Amino acid sequence: MTASIVGIGTAVPQTTLAQTEVRDLFAAQPGLDRVTRRIIGAAFDQSAIETRHTVLPELASGSTVASPFIDAETREIALPATGVRNDVYVREAPALFAAAARDALRRARVDPADITHVVTASCTGFFAPGPDFRLVRDLGLSSSVSREHLGFLGCAAALPALRSAARICAADPTALVLVVCAELCSIHLRPSSDADQIVSSAVFADGAAAAIVSASPSLTSRGGARLELDRFTTAITEDGESAMGWTIGDHGFEMTLTAEVPRVVGREVRAALGRLWGEASDSSAGGADGEPTVDEHWAVHPGGRSILDKVEAACGLAPDALRHSRDVLHDYGNMSSATILFILQRMLEDPHATDGARLTAVAFAPGLTVESARMTVRADVR
Repeated sequence: MTASIVGIGTAVPQTTLAQTEVRDLFAAQPGLDRVTRRIIGAAFDQSAIETRHTVLPELASGSTVASPFIDAETREIALPATGVRNDVYVREAPALFAAAARDALRRARVDPADITHVVTASCTGFFAPGPDFRLVRDLGLSSSVSREHLGFLGCAAALPALRSAARICAADPTALVLVVCAELCSIHLRPSSDADQIVSSAVFADGAAAAIVSASPSLTSRGGARLELDRFTTAITEDGESAMGWTIGDHGFEMTLTAEVPRVVGREVRAALGRLWGEASDSSAGGADGEPTVDEHWAVHPGGRSILDKVEAACGLAPDALRHSRDVLHDYGNMSSATILFILQRMLEDPHATDGARLTAVAFAPGLTVESARMTVRADVR
């Protein structure tokens, strides 16, 4: 039996930031020259992001919250040590993991006691016992639940996590797997005159998402739909290793996101996806080898507006093919690993996604690695 996503839940922190207020905060930092302020304005204004969420309410304009991250009076952004930032992750991340998981369980109409496996993913903080352990305690899962955590896989981690869930279900058709991704990207933001760091500050946000995966054909989402997980592929690009990186520094996790990322994606994404499309198990699984179907649906991780533009151009997509990806970017920004699940949730609820429709999901990880999945929409009772 093919494993399927039968429910997806999401959660975001309470504080909502308008992109314009974050732009003005970073542009007002002392010591910046006119050129840097112009770069900040362009990066934020051209991001196609309207709002983002954060666990740091002190970032909101008008906030008077005392914080090691920002001076309440001068609004100067500080550089707290990595340990201070990680303390926020330890305090705030478990609740987001749990909230997204509860939403997924509710949407899938699944009792927490029936969960057999937990797979978590995150790259913005660490603690042990970790998020997988905390979910067992916070959700009241069985103490015998099998657990695994995927760390430091970056924005693409949800797809390897779903791949692990699908393999678990293939080995044990009775398994019911909870997959949860949560990221607190905002705790690592910092002021900078470096263009790559400015781009990171302009796009990253906080959020969590969860999926229930099962091989049982009787389980569907509340709307009667499910997404069959047909197959997964991984491809390492030829010259993108230095374009995207994620290292631990003394003042937080340091993200490298260069201007080369969209160019590498534009050059290599079609070839990377060709193997996914060409690995059909039968003639009904898609179009010709190496090609998507004519009416293919798409869930592309919005690492930034330019990445979506490059995928659209490289794959010859219609202007509205990436509407779910663009809408999630507009409303939430780039929440790293959680983001692709936000997009897939919209697919589960999309009345235009008819039964049997094919879906390509793709996300990008440090390396530069292309993680992808082929899915089939099942909407039998819609």
